[in-house]
Amino acid sequence: MIQDIEPHQFHIEYFHYYPRREDTVLVCRGQSVLLKQNGRGMISFPKVENFPEGEMRFRYLFRIDEERFFLGIPSLGKQAEDIQKWVDFETGEEHCDFGQDFPVPSGYRFENIRIFRGGRPVDRAFAGMVGCRLAQWYEESRFCGHCGVPMVHDEKERMMRCPKCGRTRYPVICPAVIVAVVHNGKLLMSRYAGRSYKNYALIAGFAETGETIEQTVHREVMEEVGLPVRNLHFYKSQPWAFTGTLLMGFFCELDGSDETITLEEDELSEAGWFTPEQVPEDEEHCSLTAEMMEVFRRGEHRRYLSGQSL
Repeated sequence: MIQDIEPHQFHIEYFHYYPRREDTVLVCRGQSVLLKQNGRGMISFPKVENFPEGEMRFRYLFRIDEERFFLGIPSLGKQAEDIQKWVDFETGEEHCDFGQDFPVPSGYRFENIRIFRGGRPVDRAFAGMVGCRLAQWYEESRFCGHCGVPMVHDEKERMMRCPKCGRTRYPVICPAVIVAVVHNGKLLMSRYAGRSYKNYALIAGFAETGETIEQTVHREVMEEVGLPVRNLHFYKSQPWAFTGTLLMGFFCELDGSDETITLEEDELSEAGWFTPEQVPEDEEHCSLTAEMMEVFRRGEHRRYLSGQSL
């Protein structure tokens, strides 16, 4: 999966570092990120030294091995009065919107973050995915949701704080489940309705307030396809930073013999039972969903359905 970057080590703990010339910079703009690819499709990001002094401000994000990654924030001042302005996280100073032009280093361009799904090397793709999610969180956390005052960044941890009312805001992680339902040697697969992702997937959904993650499994399967399940077994988790989600994968079995599907058409366009031969091979090695489908395709799911159930 995309977070499997071994032998590299990912370090998310926050430090109040100042940027060095050799540090890596992630410049995010909506659903796009600044990068370049060589002739073999390998991704790379600019360095601090690639930006003219004064054109970019930097905020520390994380480290992979000894390589530091910073968020690059354009500092265009008030070059034009007719463009949207934004407020600096720490000083309250007004600046131009992120979307305005700035000197882009030669050879780099903005690409949609979907490039990371199959991006190589995988540590670059993972860094870009996590960095873009943190950039989005910073953008969403510029102002206090209680009193509207510009938030300031804490120097000891990754946290935004309101200097007026004291409210704090940390990066939000949403727990969700991925469920592989098995019955009579077949796997339940579905397609989403109204989404750009058109490939087959497994039943999935977010946990609701007050329920356990196991209860989420039962509820989501019942809501989306109208089927009861039993013999839940945890498989693996995945930080899916594209949406700020922590995914938890479960294998389980149909509870009973009636495999009739009642489709929730607002969520799914189709769902059905598929044999291992009908399950598509995982070529991206990116998502927990695809890995669990691959586990079933290879017949390796049986060992996850033995032993104590949840």
